[in-house]
Amino acid sequence: MSFRPRQFDLIAFDWDGTLFDSTAIITRSIQAAVRDVGGTVPSDKDAAYVIGMALTQALAHAAPDVPPDKYPLLGERYRFHYTAHQNDLSLFDGVLELLADLKGRHHWLAVATGKSRRGLDEVLHTVQLKGVFDGSRTADETAGKPHPRMLHELMREFGVEPGRTLMIGDTTHDLQMALNAGCASVGVSYGAHEPGAFHALQPRHVAHSVRELHDWLLQHA
Repeated sequence: MSFRPRQFDLIAFDWDGTLFDSTAIITRSIQAAVRDVGGTVPSDKDAAYVIGMALTQALAHAAPDVPPDKYPLLGERYRFHYTAHQNDLSLFDGVLELLADLKGRHHWLAVATGKSRRGLDEVLHTVQLKGVFDGSRTADETAGKPHPRMLHELMREFGVEPGRTLMIGDTTHDLQMALNAGCASVGVSYGAHEPGAFHALQPRHVAHSVRELHDWLLQHA
């Protein structure tokens, strides 16, 4: 503990659109699933907006004319389309170097994601990131964003106060979750949401590339 970093002990990352370049695939998978069950296909903007929410919540928001009794089928069709393209996904350039440098500075690293536990475990295995993250929480085992439960549980796990915790994400859901938990946040503009809506949620910084995020964290985290 005596060698912990000076500003943030725990850095929690969103997954899709922040570390993993999956926004386009998720957007198209949502649209295809809604089309499959006969709903009104959402625009790219509306489909991308729900990224980061728990799956059922996200699909209900993206397809308001689909009746609740079709939500299980909607979820099944989303998973079908997403899985068909899962191997197309990849980490953003520079993410592995970023995470290695943060580990070298003795930060605890965590993932706080709207993905399911099964989905996160599969993708962590796919990109060979075992051992990089010290903890993780998913929407299906806690609560969907922007509810702060993910961050509350991670902070309890590591014994870290909100003032020593930083949340990094690409959506207003991520930044609102950090605000709800009393944590600092950083937004990234290269993911699902337009960064114009970020500033009302008081992020410490908005990074426009992984390189910029890397540099900011090394200087300020």
